[in-house]
Amino acid sequence: MISSEQELEAALERVGQFLRQVAQIRKAETNPENYRMSAGGFLAETDRMNLEIRDYLWSHPGEVGAPRGT
Repeated sequence: MISSEQELEAALERVGQFLRQVAQIRKAETNPENYRMSAGGFLAETDRMNLEIRDYLWSHPGEVGAPRGT
């Protein structure tokens, strides 16, 4: 779970890195099945991280300790 602005920035950077990696795999891999197997883990992790980012951004900075939710 993201609990600070520094962690938010790190998560955003990591999502970007994973998406760039998937883009590179997409360009290099000629077999669709191999591509999906290679990209699947990166995309699943970006989905997970995006949910954490959304959860953090849903809270207002003044709500320290307040429960976060959708």
